Amino acid sequence: MLKRLMKGMVLNYQQHWIIDNMPVALCYRNTENQEFCSRGFPVGCYVTKSGQSKESCNIRDGKNDTFYVFNHLDFEITYHSGQDETWGSAFGEDGGRIIAAKVQVNSLNSDKCDRSSEPVMFQSTSKNVQIPFTYSVKFVKNNDIRWASRWDYILKSLPQTRIQWFSILNSLVIVLFLSGMVAMILLRTLHKDIARYNQMVDADDAQEEFGWKLVHGDVFRPPHKGMLLAVLIGNGAQIAIMSLITLIFACFGFLSPASRGALMTCAIVCYVLLGTPAGYTSARLYKSNKFYPNEIYLVDYFTVFGGERWKKN
Repeated sequence: MLKRLMKGMVLNYQQHWIIDNMPVALCYRNTENQEFCSRGFPVGCYVTKSGQSKESCNIRDGKNDTFYVFNHLDFEITYHSGQDETWGSAFGEDGGRIIAAKVQVNSLNSDKCDRSSEPVMFQSTSKNVQIPFTYSVKFVKNNDIRWASRWDYILKSLPQTRIQWFSILNSLVIVLFLSGMVAMILLRTLHKDIARYNQMVDADDAQEEFGWKLVHGDVFRPPHKGMLLAVLIGNGAQIAIMSLITLIFACFGFLSPASRGALMTCAIVCYVLLGTPAGYTSARLYKSNKFYPNEIYLVDYFTVFGGERWKKN
């Protein structure tokens, strides 16, 4: 068991706790004095032989090649008392709703929360180690933050929620450059073929196929795998409509992060319900292109992707 704990600290394993359907966040100040909160907190930290450690390791004067266990947790629970709220009368003066759950980790070799005690530490050669686990809880009242906005302090500190303007601009420049380059090549080839057509004198040269004339009839040829094409287009329509509906629900706030799994549930339900329009799209494409004789009965779509059903033509 101790070896597994050491491996977890080397790999920077995280603990994820939930209080009132909210993740317990580890908050700290960065160099710009801005509060940054991350979901989850480390099990412990490992100081390498060269004296290096992870950013989450708050052990001062740590010894080299030593493991430190974060066995003491200081919880700070912020709550709204319900003052000036319609739901406040149901709790009374001694109740409220939790709007934030934060934690600070420490390593204390004491079962009485003694802050002056030495940290719990051991090396890779250790075998038997006694680790006491303690915690403290502090409740803070804050009526300035509404209960409906209690997720804001976590969402604002996540790096993926910030708009990366430089990356977006860089991607747009690359797309425009490549599109312009391809367009110039196509226009140059097209102008070259048109100039060659205009220079033709006799009928024999006009009947000779070259350039764009070599592929002008390919658009009228049915694909070799028409059945598979119809299946893929139907599935693509199903996924596209599902993504659009899920995105609309998320933009209007129906899929709150407080409801864990709501996004995935909405996507799965929409995918199943959209089997009918997807089947219609596939059957319409199949019938309009006449990929196979109409006497063939097509199997259910779920044998390939699931969710969509074919119809008899």
